[in-house]
Amino acid sequence: MGSFAPFDAAQPTILTVPGLGGSGRSHWQSLWEEARPDTVRVELGMWNTPHRNAWVTKLDEAIRRAQAPVILAAHSLGCLAVAWWAELSPQPYGWPVAGALLVAPADVDRSDAPDALKGFAPSPLTPLPFPSILVASRDDPWIGIERAHSLAVNWGSHFVDAGGQGHINAASGLGWWTEGQALLDRVIQASSDGHGHARHPSDARSILAVNATAAAQSHYLGR
Repeated sequence: MGSFAPFDAAQPTILTVPGLGGSGRSHWQSLWEEARPDTVRVELGMWNTPHRNAWVTKLDEAIRRAQAPVILAAHSLGCLAVAWWAELSPQPYGWPVAGALLVAPADVDRSDAPDALKGFAPSPLTPLPFPSILVASRDDPWIGIERAHSLAVNWGSHFVDAGGQGHINAASGLGWWTEGQALLDRVIQASSDGHGHARHPSDARSILAVNATAAAQSHYLGR
């Protein structure tokens, strides 16, 4: 895919990347889009019959149209679209995508995965070229917690155990999902030094490990 333009030190654009079926009006992604002027949905199309290459192309187009730097807030199968975009569209570390919040990724590799997910298998194993947090639930019907942790390790994402939150979607009763907003803020903080430069990967990991873990334990685990 095409080359990237020079770095722009503007505030990040937040692109939401929904999963299978899209995200309804009460989904946290939709609520963020309505409430945050910096947040826009990536219209991937074919929401009920997704095609990996088509979704990756749509995501690539949205990233290139957006005001860089870009932070991705993906859910479910949208997380796999992000991982495949990173696999097929290699970028310099931290630009134009400066970070990602990956929520409840779908397990496309399981033997009983729905046909709509199998086109995204196998899951990419390449570390993502930007700081990221992967949030998973212990009772998610779409992925086991250990498998979610394995994806986080492969992608180089900081892993957050959200406890029992289902698929971390509208059915989970999250509403605006304040905890998710806090984690998104951690990704933004880890993505830049505030002067228009991407943080060194080790510095970004340190920020995510300290701040994201503290936020998650406070909200989810009561520690």
